[in-house]
Amino acid sequence: MPTISRKGHQMPASPIRKLVPYAEQAIKNGKHIYYLNIGQPDIKTPEVALNAVKQNDIDILSYSRSEGSEEYRVKLANYYKKHDIPISHEDIIVTTGASEALLFLFSSIMDPEDEVIISEPFYANYIAFSTASGVKVVPAICNIDDDFALPSVETFEKLISPKTKAILICNPGNPTGSLYSKEEIQQLANLAIKHDLFLVADEVYREFIYDGETHYSIMQVENLKEHAVMIDSVSKRYSMCGARIGCLVSKNKLVMQTVLKFAQARLSPPTYAQIASEAALDTPQSYFDEVIHEYVDRRNTLISELQKIEGIKVAKPKGAFYCIVELPIKNSDHFAQWLLEKFDINGETIMVAPANGFYSTPHVGLNQIRIAYVLNKESLIKAVHILKEALKIYKD
Repeated sequence: MPTISRKGHQMPASPIRKLVPYAEQAIKNGKHIYYLNIGQPDIKTPEVALNAVKQNDIDILSYSRSEGSEEYRVKLANYYKKHDIPISHEDIIVTTGASEALLFLFSSIMDPEDEVIISEPFYANYIAFSTASGVKVVPAICNIDDDFALPSVETFEKLISPKTKAILICNPGNPTGSLYSKEEIQQLANLAIKHDLFLVADEVYREFIYDGETHYSIMQVENLKEHAVMIDSVSKRYSMCGARIGCLVSKNKLVMQTVLKFAQARLSPPTYAQIASEAALDTPQSYFDEVIHEYVDRRNTLISELQKIEGIKVAKPKGAFYCIVELPIKNSDHFAQWLLEKFDINGETIMVAPANGFYSTPHVGLNQIRIAYVLNKESLIKAVHILKEALKIYKD
């Protein structure tokens, strides 16, 4: 029979979604699941975004421009300016989610066998994007014992080789919730300039910053214009994961011209989703104030409950809505599956994301899970209780 490509064999399964069949079977068996595995907020999407679609009187659902509608990009540029990010709508290409933005970028700036340095652990699909592009991931390893702080500039510099084309960070981070300071961003910027590399920042969680901290974008570094590429999305900001609207932002004209060719090859981003995303930009600040307050409460509740469990480590996040938890187990893949297949308390169990899928380094993160605190506090308390009781009887 015809064979599958080498790239197809190398493409990793999602560590977040690969357990779905076991969850579906658990539901068929009558179990209730607390979903801690995926970053799907339970926060309501702003009504202004939903109404823009519901009340629209489009007669013909046409293609938009390949770079996204000009109306949306102009309004999006104004949003960034309010956050002290001085860009024009011409510096923006709208994509089908941040995922497509990264795929387009990898193909635009790197050839097969080129290297990208990424602070690890990182969003699992970075491995998928690099595999699809034939690019090698070089990890800059972070550690749970120091709350996954960004490695030193010296550590990054030692990883640079003749094949290195870019450094990629997620700020604030998925899966760790780490937040990088202005000083750290500036140090990475200086390194990128020194070695003539791209500095790429996935900033989709920029609104979710806690404890009085502030977010500093790579687009705010004045002398980084030719090196900086920002990735963004409406998915988390407005609880609009299903819209699949993201964007790529850069002042590097050659990068934008190249990315646009990939955007033209897929024709255009979805029209209705752009309409919703444009309307979402009118969401009042009060919405974000309430959401941030809610997430701080959830984070504090989750961390407090987890710290009551003997034998675990948990890093306290400063942003986003994830944390990494180290458990007294050997294999979190097996543990996560066991929770769905073999364990429940009064018909309830939990679904977690095994953390080894967020590492490219072999055999690292096997005893860790990622928890997304996208459930209400009462559910989080119940979920941690289930985790605590499960650990008492689980055998590797």
